[in-house]
Amino acid sequence: MPCLIAAPASGSGKTLVSLALAALARRRGLSLQTFKVGPDYLDPQLLSLASGRACRNLDALLCGGPWLQQTFQRHGSQSDLCLVEGVMGLFDGKGPSSEGSSAHVASMLQLPVVLVVEASRQAGSLAALVRGFRDHDPSLTIAGVVLNGVGSPRHEALLREALASIAMPVLGALPRHTSLELPSRHLGLLPAHELEDVQKRLEAWAELAQNHLDLERLWPLLNAPAPGDPTPATPARAGTPVKVALASDAAFHFRYPEAIELLEQNGLVVETWSPLADEPLPPDCHGVILPGGYPELHAKTLSSSSRSLAALQQARDAGLPIYAECGGLLLLGSDLEDQQGVQHRMAGLLPFQARRGSLSLGYRQASPRCDGLVVRQGETLWGHEFHRWQLDRDNPRETSLWDLEGWGSPSRSEGWGDGQLHASWLHLHWGGCPAIPERFAAAARRASPLVAD
Repeated sequence: MPCLIAAPASGSGKTLVSLALAALARRRGLSLQTFKVGPDYLDPQLLSLASGRACRNLDALLCGGPWLQQTFQRHGSQSDLCLVEGVMGLFDGKGPSSEGSSAHVASMLQLPVVLVVEASRQAGSLAALVRGFRDHDPSLTIAGVVLNGVGSPRHEALLREALASIAMPVLGALPRHTSLELPSRHLGLLPAHELEDVQKRLEAWAELAQNHLDLERLWPLLNAPAPGDPTPATPARAGTPVKVALASDAAFHFRYPEAIELLEQNGLVVETWSPLADEPLPPDCHGVILPGGYPELHAKTLSSSSRSLAALQQARDAGLPIYAECGGLLLLGSDLEDQQGVQHRMAGLLPFQARRGSLSLGYRQASPRCDGLVVRQGETLWGHEFHRWQLDRDNPRETSLWDLEGWGSPSRSEGWGDGQLHASWLHLHWGGCPAIPERFAAAARRASPLVAD
């Protein structure tokens, strides 16, 4: 059975360990399926790069337990090896609870946990820390500890002796070195496509695993789950395929693999489209999807993409369905402030200006206020919010898409929606709400195709 790689806190090195194991498996010619707990978009891009296979998110809150278990079984059993990278600290979930946490997912899937500990400023105290995590939930199995940030052979000997006193196996000891640091920015690690010297990094990660991890004991913890009862394949919707455009470039790349898969299962042909390259929408397009990303870092270029911005207004005027979340929402406003505080014109479909502000982060329960393009009044959906840009003129409550509630976050109304448009800060995982791609596909089939200028 595979393991879940977790840590006491973010920044401990669990992504580095996961990347090292994935890169080594790939170098050895073995297929390895990676999974990431939670709603993260950036770590999965790196894990996909290292393994050569699309990483899958496991989010119990966004998708529910049955979907999570089916996804793990279906994709995990199709590879030689498998690993799950956790999120934040082992028991960090919704609010102060462990719901949706790495521990929650490990319990649901009955996975042993490998705990990665940042040990650069510890010696004997490490035993107390690890004992606390081991004993906090007796139903979990801590298979061992990987030490990160070890300063010297003497330091490693101290740490090993401390963990031996509580009978905790040490599964590796990674040295402290700046070359092992992963670059990041305001929403997390750098996207995979922005990393320099990718091949060198892959080799370095593989060497790290080969030289500093106890592979004799760790490798069996990567065994893929045995094939279970096959999940019936969802047949593609019959009929003439309908084309939709998906924004996909350095500004818009926050999406789950299931998004395209579910659209295709509903009879759509997904064609990628780059606003950054000032491309027109594809001819005969029946709908537009604008995922999240980093448009604020490319605001000047987007503002000069007059052909793409005009195409969005043309799509709106022609009645095409438009789905936008987070970064995609920012493209639809009147103005977007870049990191230097300079305002740039956007598509102007929605009446707001966006500026850098306070961090909005966490799970949200959404209650639609009316029937919209992909949501219906009376439904309850779970989504995730993660952004530092804020809107300086939001729509009034009576015209908002839905009401949002989340732990530690004031209840508020948010978003825009009608029968043609869905625009919100909220990221949704369509695996947990399959009615959304179904409804979007139905709207796309009803729409007349966009006529090229």
